[in-house]
Amino acid sequence: MTTNMKQTPTNTLTVALVGRVNVGKSTLFNALIESQKAIVSNTPGTTRTSNEGDCIWRGKDVHIIDTGGLTFEDEVLFEKEILAQSKKAMKQADIILFITDAKTGVLPQEKTLAKHLRRITEKPVILVANKVDNKRIAATLTTPDWYKLGLGEPFPISAVNGRNTGDLLDHIFDLAKERNISTKDTAQEPIKNNITISLIGKPNVGKSSLFNQIIKENKVIVSDVAHTTREPYDTDVTYTHKVGDEEIVQPITFIDTAGIRRKSRVKGKLEREGIGKSINTVDDSDIILFTIDGSEPISSQDMQLGGLIEKRSKSVILLINKWDLAEDTSDTNRQQVKRMVYSYFPHLKFAEIVFVSGKSGYGVHNIFPIIMQAWDARHTVIPQAALNNFLKQVTQKHRPSRGKGTRHPRLLGLKQINSAPPIFEVIVKYRTSLHRSYMNYMENKLREQFNFFATPIVIKLTKSKK
Repeated sequence: MTTNMKQTPTNTLTVALVGRVNVGKSTLFNALIESQKAIVSNTPGTTRTSNEGDCIWRGKDVHIIDTGGLTFEDEVLFEKEILAQSKKAMKQADIILFITDAKTGVLPQEKTLAKHLRRITEKPVILVANKVDNKRIAATLTTPDWYKLGLGEPFPISAVNGRNTGDLLDHIFDLAKERNISTKDTAQEPIKNNITISLIGKPNVGKSSLFNQIIKENKVIVSDVAHTTREPYDTDVTYTHKVGDEEIVQPITFIDTAGIRRKSRVKGKLEREGIGKSINTVDDSDIILFTIDGSEPISSQDMQLGGLIEKRSKSVILLINKWDLAEDTSDTNRQQVKRMVYSYFPHLKFAEIVFVSGKSGYGVHNIFPIIMQAWDARHTVIPQAALNNFLKQVTQKHRPSRGKGTRHPRLLGLKQINSAPPIFEVIVKYRTSLHRSYMNYMENKLREQFNFFATPIVIKLTKSKK
């Protein structure tokens, strides 16, 4: 079974940043998109999966692809995968920026990459000399080694201090005009009703495999090495579905995140920064795909992540991954697993559970309809008349129980004060209080009557003298 999903085309001028390790590609990427999206460090191979972002320059859009640093040494971890992603980015790009380090000069890796780039005759290549922080370094760009690369005169910039980065963008657009490469004006309005979805889970739970299966493309590197994914990676897709007789095209942003684990187990600055960015991604998302390894018991790390989700009032879909490895895949065992999972995460009993396999793609097609159901539920607004009737029914069926104090609570009203997530306000008579168990009862009844699928409900208590 397939889904009516496809990746969103950029339809904008696309520029790929390629080069060896530690030449400053990610620093330039962050400078161009004006965001600290990519992790920057002096550690070789910091960037593994290619990163993408958008730059606006003089009213025009530019799509930027940052690629991992190349060494051209087979024994280096993920070298083959990074090289494959670099080639893919260059194929996708309209213009290629060959980023070099002016301080170190031309190294053998530059010569190897330049030889490859010269074969790409259909793509214009700009030789960029980064880290030109002063006139002394700029003077070294006249040496013959630069011109032996066969890619013309090096364009001097400094990604750190912004030197000539604006001129570089002007040069990119001039080259695009010269080569009749189409460009697009900046969109006046952002995409409406875009759903942002994050995949989170502990390290090696299979998020990246699932991410690739969901978007139907191998965009992120997958391996058994812990912390392969170092930073969040996002991509835009559209999902076409029918509501009645109307066909709806829904824009969705999926984000793959770094594996999150306890601070005591985190090793090094890179992992800490990657986890920090992943947690920030959760904050910015509408729906969380909480991924659990179905081939092993629930761990303390899983439970910690469950608590992190609870605090953020996000819609949640629980993905039981690696279900293809389960010894018993019967419906009976599924129900047992569901009961077990909910017993570990009682605060996430509203979440829908889906059994999937990132390796084979099993069950992935079920995710999209559930996403749409959760999205609709998250934005549900209940008419006041319906809430008045609801309050009357639940109080008649079950008398409100008091919290602190001796006075029995009197409920004066119930109203919805927000959606996404749904937030309700219960108004009680001054100097009385409502027991937490009764608020839980009201939450369950609200969920039952108004179908708040896979979505948390927040109930606030307000006291009134009236």
